[in-house]
Amino acid sequence: MSSRPSIYLDYNATAPPAPGVGEAMVRALEMGGNPSSVHQRGRNARRIVEDARARLADAVGAKPQNVIFTSGGTEANRLALSGVADRTVLASAIEHPSVMAYGGTMAPLAVDSGGRVELADLREKLAAAERPALVSLMYANNETGVLQPIAEAVAIAHAAGALVHCDAVQGLGKQEIDLEALGVDMLSVSAHKIGGPAGIGALVLSPGIVLASDRAAGGQERGQRAGTENLAGIAGFGAALAALDGSLSDQPRQLALRQLLERQLVAAGGVVFGAASARLSNTIAVAMSGVASATQLMHFDLAGFCVSAGSACSSGKVERSHVLHAMGVADALSDCAIRISFGRDTLEGDLLGFAAAWKDLCRRKAAA
Repeated sequence: MSSRPSIYLDYNATAPPAPGVGEAMVRALEMGGNPSSVHQRGRNARRIVEDARARLADAVGAKPQNVIFTSGGTEANRLALSGVADRTVLASAIEHPSVMAYGGTMAPLAVDSGGRVELADLREKLAAAERPALVSLMYANNETGVLQPIAEAVAIAHAAGALVHCDAVQGLGKQEIDLEALGVDMLSVSAHKIGGPAGIGALVLSPGIVLASDRAAGGQERGQRAGTENLAGIAGFGAALAALDGSLSDQPRQLALRQLLERQLVAAGGVVFGAASARLSNTIAVAMSGVASATQLMHFDLAGFCVSAGSACSSGKVERSHVLHAMGVADALSDCAIRISFGRDTLEGDLLGFAAAWKDLCRRKAAA
């Protein structure tokens, strides 16, 4: 086993802490106080919560009063889907598992071979719906990085009287997110994808959208999500949001790195998924034909590289990707797919080193 420090290329699963996040969380823990208490410590805790709320609202072009803190992107997605009564959910076939597993009435929307939702299918399913719909469409896919036509889908949905929820968990910090410009009614985000702590996220609403609470208890989060706020998590989220501009300004560099690595992998026989579509700067979904995903993960881990096989939301399992299946990728190739995702701390040498490890495995495959 390699003794070298591992190179982390799994940012889409969780990003390393942004500057100041740990310190902000420790200060909040040491301060103590319940944000609902009226004494001084309670008021100080409330200030931390509201400062972070204002930062998030500013980051996505929303109003602070329309930000609901949750335990993460999964809860935010579920709250959006369950909080609007008597609507058929239309969700793309490449959505996050927390959307795909929704227990209510749901109809999947087809995607093309490039990983983008088929707008014609959206029009047809909206026209066929027997009751008002809620369209759930992610901003960018977590496995392929493919960007979705959100604004176009919103125009189609609103014309049919539907609401639109957007899972922007992978978009925040990698693209400029503006709630008003996108036109969506609800937007999910998560702190640990931008260098904040796990266990804290938010659902952001457009003005006038009111959800049914998913629990009957206290009046926290303006009655939309009861339970004492995760003060340390919210403090860490706020600190990560303060570093967001640096992440956004680093995207051109990350795009150049992605293009450099893709050229290396394709030259060695790799198949990049969604290559013809607009994608996040930091994400590559690629297959090494004939070598199972699990085998690749072990090889790269031993070589000192942390990558993943698609979504990291399946309890550590390596499973066939529902995203690639929806894109029409053959099972034999899908079973050989991995995801590489990087960020602000990734260097060109890190990716060139990974390319060398990839080529080494290719040579081993050819010699077997």
